Amino acid sequence: MKNPHDITVRFRKPSPIWGDETAAVHAAMSWANRRTVSATDPKTTARSAADLAAAIGETITEDGIGYARALQIFDEMAAPATRAQDDPYNLAFIPAAPTRAAVAFDTAVASANFFGGMWDAGSGAIFLENQALNWLISLLGWPASAGGCFVAGGTIGNLSALVAARERAVARGQVPPDDGFKIACTSQAHSSVAQAARVMGISVVQVPADERGHLTGGELAKVCARTPGLVAVVASAGTTNAGIIDDLDDIAAVCRRHDLWLHVDGAYGGAALASAHARVLFTGIEHADSFIVDPHKWLFAPYDCCALLYRDVDIAAQAHTQHASYLDAIDRAQYNPADLAIHMSRRVRGLPLWYSLATHGTTAYGAAIDRCLATARETATGIRQLPHLRLVAEPELSVLLFERIGWQEDDYHRWSQRMAKRGVILLVPTSHRGATVFRLVIVNPETRAERILQILSEQMD
Repeated sequence: MKNPHDITVRFRKPSPIWGDETAAVHAAMSWANRRTVSATDPKTTARSAADLAAAIGETITEDGIGYARALQIFDEMAAPATRAQDDPYNLAFIPAAPTRAAVAFDTAVASANFFGGMWDAGSGAIFLENQALNWLISLLGWPASAGGCFVAGGTIGNLSALVAARERAVARGQVPPDDGFKIACTSQAHSSVAQAARVMGISVVQVPADERGHLTGGELAKVCARTPGLVAVVASAGTTNAGIIDDLDDIAAVCRRHDLWLHVDGAYGGAALASAHARVLFTGIEHADSFIVDPHKWLFAPYDCCALLYRDVDIAAQAHTQHASYLDAIDRAQYNPADLAIHMSRRVRGLPLWYSLATHGTTAYGAAIDRCLATARETATGIRQLPHLRLVAEPELSVLLFERIGWQEDDYHRWSQRMAKRGVILLVPTSHRGATVFRLVIVNPETRAERILQILSEQMD
């Protein structure tokens, strides 16, 4: 006999306000089911706001347009004007390659509508999120004091970590000089680091990079010696533009000598910690105080998801816990995700990653990362052999920078736009040491080097 309290065998009655939404639910779920297993479309099909307004018209009305018309507009006009981020030949910016399991479970998470801010409301879901976080902590080699939460993206993750760094300095009695507190990084640090500093009202001290573009302990030590008011150093574990991993071990030693918080931004590249072959590139990360990685970049989860981790989670809780009379009843015996970052309301966005990890296992994750790294190496080898191309930097992870010999900036952009509109490949130019070059990044294990090289050979010569 079925348990009458089992929510899976009980159904909602039609709402006196919304009516019977069963048909609307089935229609939306049917679309999601089809989309989840459909092939990707690599074409760039963005339309102007004016064009979309003319095609779609006004959809928010007093009486509503009905689910059938709303879904039709979404399916036939809105979705086709959106680029597929998970196509194997979307090699621009940092795309995404979520597993089908992760995408499907994101639908399940949305349908459950769990609140993930407080343990007493979302304990079961948060427990599973924490298992995924604990796997990442094990890759970092951090102690039992470590913990964290999932936030929307690297921008809020970096900001939350740096706020914790400043609050630790204040708690230790550090007094800002006349020109205020500061953080140190190179010009290669992600743009969100400078944005975080602006939000916090502190300044950024740029450390000169070496000839490879890396932050090094030697240059950092010079800056520390002459700069009062430093509270944190931001190192990169895979920069967005070039995939550079800073010299983490030397940087960590300098931070320890100067009692500075070390934050490692691994939003893209930190995923390579899952590769046993690449782990040596991150030596020293075990000494960091905080770390971020975006599973929606290279850990095969859907948007939006950033894992924010602290070596000592107590420090984060001291910095971020909110206090108010209506929060007094909250159970804080367990850490609440709301106490560990700049947020309160949150969905349990880490569950799609957990589900994919639990489904496929960590060995498969390491193999997927290794395949991407191998594809990047194979592509780099092929580019060296094409006479009209020149590799401008040796890849450290899966970002490649290369020049089309003889082209000017406009040539790069015209070719990129033509290929994108035809759905051949999404490959966009960037700037490297003052010159326009092509940049590609491989985060999809289904991407094949031979196909990339065929395009670069036949359609760019």
